[in-house]
Amino acid sequence: MTKALLHRLQEGPLISDGAMGTMLYAKGVYINKCYDEVNLTQPDLVAEVHRAYVKAGAEVIGTNTFGANPVKLRQHGLDEETEQINRRAAEIAVEAMGGAGFVVGAIGPLGIRIEPWGPTGLEEAQDHFRRQVQGLLDGGVSDFQLETFGDINEAHAALQAVRSLAPDATVNAQMTVDREGISGYGTTPEAFGRRLDGWGADAIGVNCSVGPSAMLTALERLREATDKPLSVQPNAGPPHMLDDRTLYLCTPDYLEKFARRFVEAGARLLGGCCGTTPDHIRALAKAVKRGRATMQSKPAAVPRTDGDGEPKGVEPLPLGERSALGKALAEGTSPVLAELTPPKGCDASKVLERAAALKEMGITAINIPDGARATARMSHTALGVLIKQQVGVPPVLHFCCRDRNILGMQADLLGASALGVRDLIIITGDPPILGDYPDATAVFDVDAIGLTNIVSRLNHGLDLAGNPTGDSTNFVIGVGLNPTSTEMEREISRYGWKVDAGAEYAVTQPVFDIEALDRFLDDLGDDRIPILAGIWPLASLRNAEFLNTEVPGVSVADSILDRMAAAGDKESQRSTGIEIAVEMIEAVRDRVEGIQVSIPFGRVAVVKELLDAVRAGDRPRVDKEPGSSA
Repeated sequence: MTKALLHRLQEGPLISDGAMGTMLYAKGVYINKCYDEVNLTQPDLVAEVHRAYVKAGAEVIGTNTFGANPVKLRQHGLDEETEQINRRAAEIAVEAMGGAGFVVGAIGPLGIRIEPWGPTGLEEAQDHFRRQVQGLLDGGVSDFQLETFGDINEAHAALQAVRSLAPDATVNAQMTVDREGISGYGTTPEAFGRRLDGWGADAIGVNCSVGPSAMLTALERLREATDKPLSVQPNAGPPHMLDDRTLYLCTPDYLEKFARRFVEAGARLLGGCCGTTPDHIRALAKAVKRGRATMQSKPAAVPRTDGDGEPKGVEPLPLGERSALGKALAEGTSPVLAELTPPKGCDASKVLERAAALKEMGITAINIPDGARATARMSHTALGVLIKQQVGVPPVLHFCCRDRNILGMQADLLGASALGVRDLIIITGDPPILGDYPDATAVFDVDAIGLTNIVSRLNHGLDLAGNPTGDSTNFVIGVGLNPTSTEMEREISRYGWKVDAGAEYAVTQPVFDIEALDRFLDDLGDDRIPILAGIWPLASLRNAEFLNTEVPGVSVADSILDRMAAAGDKESQRSTGIEIAVEMIEAVRDRVEGIQVSIPFGRVAVVKELLDAVRAGDRPRVDKEPGSSA
């Protein structure tokens, strides 16, 4: 392979094809079909579309393989045919082009979230892409086009997959943007241009989602970040719904007017995406061939990366300097957290009174749930700031993934940092069906692992997309653990991923089974982050039964249930609950780095009883060396 396509792009503009799906739909392939399978079932139809674009003036055509990766094909029971579908698609396109131009292997996103935002690892994603790449290579494709990527990390995985099998191929990497010119994961053209350049893409561009006007703006911004050839493939305008039909209202003449502007902005590959047809491509080709589009290069800015496309960030403060909790964790002084639930209304006075009482007890910080049990309550951030300002106790905010998309999460986290909040416990969150609003929509853009990655990036002065946000947020990053999980192997794996993502301490679900906790800690090994054991003073037998049956992730041992049942009246049950909590603290104190005490029904006096009982029976213990994270 000689990078003939790259050399040709450097000489002047080339015309690419338009939408494949739009044309197949117009020819009777319904939307409930797998459009990639059409390569096998109706190859003549695919070839007909290719030939129509070549006849319209396309000098570069892409294979009909946008979704032909094993992840998307699995939805149609076709993942075992990944290589065959891609190979046949390449053969069809190569034959249709007939040597008159270039064929690129089209590769789109997997349709799943990959790390750091989801559970699919980068290597696993690359393996999926490699199967597609191999099939395209077997079918005669020499060059590749990555299309419609919203996540720059996934685009990187696809680029690496191509390079691993075809190191000399020309690779055009295209991101998709919204009307503001930002990718789906918030990356600006300046940022993804620099990163794709640093990762070795031969050409860089934008496609899909928006029409010519918004895409021109994105292209102009992209030009400032790279001197690589640029590509642009807009939709035929934004989609409009009319009588349940999706219509694209951008005419060929309108697209033709943008041809000159695209080329002046640096475009060397011009084509179309959703809604475009051979008529649109013919208009683009006419504009270029008639000389109305002239080349006019602009100097690119010096890429502001660390050499491989990754953005630079800042370093957060050392753990012990970020907060009182961080100091206690760093010095191994056994922090004690107490949990207060936000009120259901806007009056926080009772919660503030409880916070003041907890301050007198000497607790390290107050832990505030985020929409616990999927109920509507006062903002945990607002309550945390009130406690910090009016009581003088630092808040530890739970932060769950259920109620905000990735933009809202980052906005709230940046706001919390600006208000002086430093301590977090990141959790995925209870599903709405468990709470007062079972029909509420859950977002879950990311899980706790993905959110930990986001917070870690903010601590380094970067947003999810790698854009600089300024100073470090200096959060102390905590996560949740479940020592009694029914899927222990998965729980251990997720713990490791959370630590890799940036977790600095962890809090367990309430502990009612010491043997299970011991096994869990043994499985984690000695080289672990600090762990705080969750302690729940049971208020009654009913409270114990509720936790065991209706609270996800909590398991109350049968021996504890039997003990609560034998306690007798309510006061005896409450006292037994305190006794059990004290026993749990005594049993775990030499194995964990601190505790978190829940407060059933807001009865803070229970915390004093518990701590007094523990202190009365205090005995010498061997603390770890200051700064140890074991």
